[in-house]
Amino acid sequence: MKTTRPISALLMFFVLGSSFAMAQPNQNKAPQQPMSFFITSTGSGNGANLGGLAGADALCQRLASASGAPGASSKTWHAYLSTQAKPGGPAAVNARDRIGTGPWYGPKGAKIADNVADLHGDTLEIARLGSNLSKATAFTEKGEPVKGFGDTPNQHDILTGSQPDGRAYTDTADHTCNNWTSGADGTAQLGHFDRTGGGNTSWNSTHPSRGCSQENLVSTGGAGLLYCFAIGQ
Repeated sequence: MKTTRPISALLMFFVLGSSFAMAQPNQNKAPQQPMSFFITSTGSGNGANLGGLAGADALCQRLASASGAPGASSKTWHAYLSTQAKPGGPAAVNARDRIGTGPWYGPKGAKIADNVADLHGDTLEIARLGSNLSKATAFTEKGEPVKGFGDTPNQHDILTGSQPDGRAYTDTADHTCNNWTSGADGTAQLGHFDRTGGGNTSWNSTHPSRGCSQENLVSTGGAGLLYCFAIGQ
């Protein structure tokens, strides 16, 4: 009976000490970074006719503002899209030049890339590491998963109109559905957000679409979805 109190006190000491030790990591954990990248939960509804870059940016802005994500409505959002130069028209626009400087974080806090070079693998060393954009990190503005390869329906095709380095095509073929104004004729270059299928694992330049209509985008394996980046933090 004389040893009961010391033993109880000792047990209490170890229990409290363990609880304190377990609580320490949570206290030191860095807060989740605000969303600065997402995949749109919906497309234009008119295939690759997005109303040009302005219409695509407006879609990103509208979805970001409606998402309820902290700070999303106060950011400026741009769609990751390139446009091609046309005779007598404006110069080409490179997708990589219109998304800011990074870093970018997905809706669930995962870092997508530190900067433009990291995102595109501009050097051999960076390319070997690869960006962190994948099915495990890329979600809609609502934080919901996007259907990828193996899901029904497969919607891993994302409109980009870009080469792997994030720049516009310079040939005479149509890679942007007439600079995102056609929902019928033409083709659009697509990337696979899940880094699977299509002969390579490029997130931004895997293969062309069958056409520019919603039906053709769906039959290729997509839904007319876009990548959206906050151009400032």
